[in-house]
Amino acid sequence: MILIPAVDIKGGRCVRLLEGRADSETVFSDFPEEMARRWVEQGAERLHIIDLDGAFEKGPRNFSIIKAIVKATRIPIQIGGGIRDLKTVEAYLSLGVAQVILGTVALKDPQLVQDSCRMFPGHIMVSLDARDNRIAVEGWTELSDRDPVDLVKQYQDWAVKAVIFTDIARDGTQKGPSVSSTRRLARATSLPLIAAGGISILTDVQSLAPLEGDGLAGIITGRAIYSGTLNLKEAMDWLKKNTGTTNI
Repeated sequence: MILIPAVDIKGGRCVRLLEGRADSETVFSDFPEEMARRWVEQGAERLHIIDLDGAFEKGPRNFSIIKAIVKATRIPIQIGGGIRDLKTVEAYLSLGVAQVILGTVALKDPQLVQDSCRMFPGHIMVSLDARDNRIAVEGWTELSDRDPVDLVKQYQDWAVKAVIFTDIARDGTQKGPSVSSTRRLARATSLPLIAAGGISILTDVQSLAPLEGDGLAGIITGRAIYSGTLNLKEAMDWLKKNTGTTNI
């Protein structure tokens, strides 16, 4: 299992939101590239980057910053936020990112997911962000009536690389992960699952580790490593000693 630092970009800065609300940002750095390099220097093996402006404005807005991060870090990067067409998927992959994350569009335009997986096999992830087992879309500003469990069954058939699951009621709160909803989704699919939301301290990471047997392959952490309640290296070392190698 792998621990993945998040670098969320809004207005050209590295920020974290509370429960996905655009009006609740905390700025951690004016230089996202520097934050990305910090996590790599501490041993991160993968980065999770989200263009928050892109998510809210429905199109890439921080392309040059993301390009600089890819060039500076040279580890696998998964990128999401406002990706709505094949042209954008191809543009990001041409930078050298490992995977492109499809979020809202995966629900509203499932054909794009299928086409992307066919054209770029192994390079497409799908993000399922939910509250009370209802999928949230449009930068988490809208709740649909779809259950994430229903969707992951489709993504298996389309050969999606992995599914990222965020319980948005926990995201940025540092109140602990939603183990039950994560387990529920992990057991519903054979695809590797990456969990996000609520991580605060090492015991939160440890609480998710037993889900490895259900298919949990990774954990994304953001606010906790920025605020210092979680030591990234300590948590990564613990996972290496107590879980198996990642399959993402």
